[in-house]
Amino acid sequence: MSAYIVGVLVPLVFTLLLRNSKKEKKRGIPVDVGGEPGHALRNCRFTSLVSTSWEGISTLAELFEQSCKEHGDKYLLGTRQLISRETEVADNGRSFEKLHLGEYEWLTYGQAFETICNFASGLAQLGHKKEERVAIFADTRAEWFVALQGCFRRNVTVVTIYASLGEEALCYSLNETEVTTVICGSKELKKLVDLSGQLDTVKHVICMDPDIPSTASSVEQSGRWKITSFADVQILGRENPVDADYPVSADVAVIMYTSGSTGLPKGVMMTHGNVLATVSAVMTIVPDLGSKDVYLAYLPLAHVLELAAENLIAGVGSAIGYGTPLTLTDTSSKIKRGTQGDASVLRPTVMASVPAILDRVRDGVRKKVDAKGGLSKKLFDLAYARRLSAINGSWFGAWGLEKLLWNLLVFSKVRAILGGRIRFILSGGAPLSADTQRFINICLGAPIGQGYGLTETCAGGTFSEVDDSSVGRVGAPLPCSFIKLIDWPEGGYLTSDSPMQRGEIVIAGPNVTVGYFKNEEKTKEVYKVDDKGMRWFYTGDVGQVHADGCLEIIDRKKDIVKLQHGEYVSLGKVEAALIVSPYVDNIMMHADPFHSYCVALVVASQPAVEEWAAKQGIVYNDFAELCEKEETVKEVYASIVKVGKNARLDKFEIPAKIKLLSYPWTSEAGLVTAALKIKREAIRKAFADDLARLYE
Repeated sequence: MSAYIVGVLVPLVFTLLLRNSKKEKKRGIPVDVGGEPGHALRNCRFTSLVSTSWEGISTLAELFEQSCKEHGDKYLLGTRQLISRETEVADNGRSFEKLHLGEYEWLTYGQAFETICNFASGLAQLGHKKEERVAIFADTRAEWFVALQGCFRRNVTVVTIYASLGEEALCYSLNETEVTTVICGSKELKKLVDLSGQLDTVKHVICMDPDIPSTASSVEQSGRWKITSFADVQILGRENPVDADYPVSADVAVIMYTSGSTGLPKGVMMTHGNVLATVSAVMTIVPDLGSKDVYLAYLPLAHVLELAAENLIAGVGSAIGYGTPLTLTDTSSKIKRGTQGDASVLRPTVMASVPAILDRVRDGVRKKVDAKGGLSKKLFDLAYARRLSAINGSWFGAWGLEKLLWNLLVFSKVRAILGGRIRFILSGGAPLSADTQRFINICLGAPIGQGYGLTETCAGGTFSEVDDSSVGRVGAPLPCSFIKLIDWPEGGYLTSDSPMQRGEIVIAGPNVTVGYFKNEEKTKEVYKVDDKGMRWFYTGDVGQVHADGCLEIIDRKKDIVKLQHGEYVSLGKVEAALIVSPYVDNIMMHADPFHSYCVALVVASQPAVEEWAAKQGIVYNDFAELCEKEETVKEVYASIVKVGKNARLDKFEIPAKIKLLSYPWTSEAGLVTAALKIKREAIRKAFADDLARLYE
């Protein structure tokens, strides 16, 4: 009996000690700074701000060249061989392109460096001058990275533009920055040809693909542009080499056009020193990152998260294998049935992601588990519950041999979806739900470093550490950043609040960018220099600081709406809570100040809704018709209300009415950004009639 008591008490004591030790660990600590009064924090491991982690290195060009010399024979850039393109016709008559992709073909660091030097020389030989700007307008691929580094070697500023950017924003971005050379793929070149009469300064177009569209010849013949293939630029440079013209830290490396959720995009000016500071800081967070790692690149390189990540990966000697969101896994929409997706072939160890993609992985796994049912589902649910208990700090959860058993029997199949070797995932771009974070932790067996930053801070701000198993937070300040909360009385957030200090988040450090290109008014509005010369960026986000110095994002100033009876509704907060419903693929809350209730546009999750309809025996011709049925709307609405109550939303925060939509919001339609954030104003305009009817 005494042995039994000891067996119960010892694990209990260890659990209590473990929890106490977690509470006591400090990750962010107060720091004395200038500027507006508030509560300021720094990373507890660094007494001063980090600007570079490499001695003698102050630019991205220097970092890349040094890495190529150190890792010359190791793989750097990998691209999958295209075996065939096929067209499949679905039962409803719609056709879909399917790709049969082969193994990865690699360039070593040495080969990539030679290619980049040739491209840089070829760019100069084409007549592109140092003071002129280059725009890269393409999907993420090896040539994108080559072009970027080639421009850096010539100290040419790169304007980054999302491949999905609309025509108006595309013209605006190219004309505002007076771009003279555009580097793009054949798909993007077709779009440029259609807009050629509206582009004022473009002289050269470099096409990454060998098949230049026939429509481009008319523009070239008119004398407006000279179109050259990417390969020909490299040949020109190899035959006529030009010495590098290295930048300095303060030179502008990139003008990054945000795919902003409101209005025309703004060009954020990032210096080499800005980006290098973020790269250096993140390197201190990811454990043992080095030449043994393989990184899967598929997010837009025009997004600061991916641009910083790839420069970090190249800086430490890791390999970068390129993929796309539509070919990522074996079941991705563009992968030919029976062939492998990018992750299965590459078997990466590290990847970056945005919450929307991790949500899809979670939903896909759950759908398969639910479809199997029976013993398989019971086994999965048991394994998940046991590991969840352990991760939450209980000694009575699945540890040791039991953990290994569940990994072997259950979770190894889930891990195979992303290749089976993932050891670290960096998540950014939007808040990650606690449910998804726990699901990925358990099923993939990998920690998620959830970061918080903005384009204006080169993605730098905060980052959760590997041993921080908490959810819903974004970690302590990165070593390159100071984080400060300042009072926002209008929203009811004060640094004197208890038990946690709250306020608007402002960020300072060498990662804070110069400002907005040709937009001094907006720059002065959100960038401020304090009495000590420190530059602060006012994010417009609202946060609270936990006892260990970690930040949690709780609100957004622009998303606050005051209802008719005086209640304040945070649209973003409510959306983040309600999207957890299994029937919801996407959601946009709408609040009219002249009414006392909210409404919502809900993009239905087709697999979940169709599965429910099948169980109910509901007959319908297509998914659009199913979403119009009264019983479907009632079922989805009931789920939303239940989720809202579980999230402890107030009654006035839960939408009183919803409009169910049958088709997804895409960046091509201009309804979400490339990072899959909703574009609130664009959606309001597109669905103005539906919103008006919800208030009738």
